[in-house]
Amino acid sequence: MSLRHFLTLLDLSPNELSGLIDRAIELKAMQRRREVFEPFKNQVLAMIFEKSSTRTRVSFEAGMVQLGGSALFLSPRDTQLGRGEPIEDSARVMSEMVDAVMIRTFEHEKIERFSQYSSVPVINALTDDYHPCQLLADMQAYKEARGDIQGKIVTWVGDGNNMCNSYINAARQFDFKLNIACPEGYEPMAELMAANKDRVQIIRDPKEAVAGAHLVTTDVWASMGQEEEQKLREQQFAGYQVDPKLMDLADADAVFMHCLPAHRGEEVSHDMLDDPRSVVWNQAGNRLHAQKALLEFLLNAAQS
Repeated sequence: MSLRHFLTLLDLSPNELSGLIDRAIELKAMQRRREVFEPFKNQVLAMIFEKSSTRTRVSFEAGMVQLGGSALFLSPRDTQLGRGEPIEDSARVMSEMVDAVMIRTFEHEKIERFSQYSSVPVINALTDDYHPCQLLADMQAYKEARGDIQGKIVTWVGDGNNMCNSYINAARQFDFKLNIACPEGYEPMAELMAANKDRVQIIRDPKEAVAGAHLVTTDVWASMGQEEEQKLREQQFAGYQVDPKLMDLADADAVFMHCLPAHRGEEVSHDMLDDPRSVVWNQAGNRLHAQKALLEFLLNAAQS
């Protein structure tokens, strides 16, 4: 048995990630052709949600069912993760009952501890530090729209949050340049910036950062758990909205992405999501296919 976890993009090699994207595209085509592909009959994915989500729950649950298995939804009221029972004990117990565990939580350290004591694959479906599953969908969406992202320029506009951190890892693993446009005080992890200074840079002016970019992407200014900072962040991020006028400064063939949910009129203009350059809806739908490819990869590895 070769146990693999997926806590960040760095848990897979660049070649493995590239193969995963190709497999996601293949699985998507199979689903569109209504082909039945159920290699994981009677296998169960436990889905632990300490943070709520629409896309994450629907994509993982639907994906596991389409692969022939089932998914078990566990809300904060349904588990002892982090309250009462030690995480180490929860990991050991759940490993005896399910074939993989998906966790969406706050502290990244929590999912790291869980994976250390789990005997089945653990998937990071979002922590305060990283959101690697979304990056799989993003990379798939870019490849479908424009081909290989290697050597391209990507611009992140907005908060240096978990998505931004994962884009830094993606720049390393998929070999592209990353410009980050954010206000002072809202930078991504300093250690990530230092480790990837050869390909990642902060450019305060969004117009300068977007110039010539092949992919422009953003996220909400206040993430889950930061709602009390909303008004302050609206002031700090004034001028960091992505709209068609800003996109006009990017490469003529550039695409726009947003991991959703979006706050129209804040980080994006009301019309940007529906702009011809936007691939947001395909990007969102790719969560299903990319995660099916990930589940297949991890479950097959665990059984080999």
